[in-house]
Amino acid sequence: MVTLGTLVAVATVYVVVVLGGGVLLGRTDSPNVGLSVLATVLVALGLEPWRTFLRSVVTQRLDHGRRSPYDVLSGFIESLTEVDDDGSAPADLVTRLARQLATGTGASWAQVWLSVGGTLEPAATWPPDADIGGRVPTGGIHSRDVLLDGEHLGTLRVCERGDAPFGPIEERLVTDLATQAGMLLHRARLRAELARRATDLALRADELQESRRRLVDAHDVERRRLERDIHDGAQQHLVALVVNLRLAQTLTGRAPDRARSVLAEQVDAVDAAIATVLDLSRGLYPRALTEHGVGAALRGALVGTSVAIIVEDDGLGRLPAEIEAALYFCAVEAVQNAVKHADASTITVTVTSDGLEARLEVRDDGRGFESTADPGGHGLGNMRDRIDAVRGRFALQSEAGRGARVVATVPLPVEVAS
Repeated sequence: MVTLGTLVAVATVYVVVVLGGGVLLGRTDSPNVGLSVLATVLVALGLEPWRTFLRSVVTQRLDHGRRSPYDVLSGFIESLTEVDDDGSAPADLVTRLARQLATGTGASWAQVWLSVGGTLEPAATWPPDADIGGRVPTGGIHSRDVLLDGEHLGTLRVCERGDAPFGPIEERLVTDLATQAGMLLHRARLRAELARRATDLALRADELQESRRRLVDAHDVERRRLERDIHDGAQQHLVALVVNLRLAQTLTGRAPDRARSVLAEQVDAVDAAIATVLDLSRGLYPRALTEHGVGAALRGALVGTSVAIIVEDDGLGRLPAEIEAALYFCAVEAVQNAVKHADASTITVTVTSDGLEARLEVRDDGRGFESTADPGGHGLGNMRDRIDAVRGRFALQSEAGRGARVVATVPLPVEVAS
């Protein structure tokens, strides 16, 4: 149709210019050379625009809007030469390929699949909103593999319309596009592989950063635990030993027998301090706590003081290690604070459980302090930290002249409570 229209246009220009002009000039016996040259110039200038116009008309009226196979291939090859500002190929070339494949064949939809890492992945679809998987296609689906030097780079898939089945021209167009698309898909695959590697590297960097953060947090937690264990364990034993030695020194002149008794009691205190330091050097909890539980560990630890200490273990039983450690060190801290500051004659430590939570109570009959006062020091903070770490509650109650009471309650895990 385009060729026929072109011939008609050329003949019309020749008749109008050469013959019509000859009539006007009164020379009809032979063609005028000047008019012939003019007709040739007009045909040369207007031929390509006219052919383009005819192709668009034929495309819209006769081919249902589809472009001719020649136009599709020409447009696709031209697009391959286009580059971005940085010299790389446009990122949407794969989408252009799918669009030209769909419009050139008049297909219902067209897809470009890319082989990345040995797996086919959809890279582009035209039209973008095509319902590919939602319904059974009315026409057949045609596939062509895209190869480059024998390597499979991807696949072109086209679904023909039910009212416009493919003919030899459409089949040939799909084949030709698959032949021409090798370099394009090769570049697209390189981009996809680079993007995937960049994503993997970013994920590994995030994982490494998270791992380092966890390691730093673990080190900080272990350092704080060791500091608390030293403060609540070995330091308290040594402080009590110093207090009792000073007491013995004071009693030497006034009550030698009492002084000798206090000094004799310090043998057990020294042994307990040495055992605690050894346990800490091994990174372990006190051996009695690990083997026998809170009550037995407290009875072994709270010896050799000038104050009478009573430990009441009302059927506490064995608990998870972190809960036993929190109760043990909290009790040791509370007792040592009372020994140093309360001037108490008796300190009572009670550990018990009602099946739902474990409870620790340390009370003394010392001088106490006003409830609004802040006893300060690191000891109170350490006790709170230990109980908070096992999701427990901590309270310190006191009244001037009536001693003080430390109460800690810790919820038990379901498997322990049941």
